[in-house]
Amino acid sequence: MISTKDFRTGLKIEIDGKPFEIIEFQHFKPGKGGAMVRTKLRQMKTGQVLDKTFRSGEKVAKPDMAVTEMQFIYKDGENFVFMDLETYEQMHVHTDNVGEKGGYIKEGDTVKVLLYNGELIGVDLPANVNLAVAQTDPGIQGDRVSNATKPATMETGLKINVPLFINEGDVIKVDTRSGEYLGRE
Repeated sequence: MISTKDFRTGLKIEIDGKPFEIIEFQHFKPGKGGAMVRTKLRQMKTGQVLDKTFRSGEKVAKPDMAVTEMQFIYKDGENFVFMDLETYEQMHVHTDNVGEKGGYIKEGDTVKVLLYNGELIGVDLPANVNLAVAQTDPGIQGDRVSNATKPATMETGLKINVPLFINEGDVIKVDTRSGEYLGRE
C-alpha cells in the first residue's frame, strides 16, 4: 500500500482495479478539517485524465506492474507482435494499446514495455529514433537555406514534416516526444 505522503509525480497507483499515473499533486489544508491531497491522474490503459482528492494519510494500492525489454517482430493486421527476450514468448498487442508510439518502432527494435497483470499497457521509447523516408516529394537544389517543410511518410507509416531538401531513402533522426525532424543521419 502507498500512503498519500509518498505521492510524487510519475508514481503509479491502483484505484478500483485500474492503473493510474500521478501527473500532478498538491498537499493543502482547508479552513477546517484535516489535510488533503489534490491529484491529477492519468488512467494508463485509456489515457483519460481524472482529478481526485484524497484525505491525508489515506492509503492506495500499488499496481502489479513490471518493466521488461521486448523486441518488436512484426505488425500483424491490427496487432503488434512483441517477443520477450528472455523467454522468447510472443505477445500480440492491439494497436490501441501501443498508440501513436507505434509509428516510431521498426521491426527488430528492442523497446522497454510496461506490463500490468501480464498485459502490455505502455511502450517506453528512446528520446529519438532513426527512420528512413519512404515517400516524399523530391528535393529541389537550393532549398537548404529556408525553413520551409514538406510532408513525408516514414518506413513505419508515420507522417511528419521535413525540410525541403530531404529525399526518399534518406535516414533522418526524429524526436519521439514531439514528432519533429531533428537532422539527417
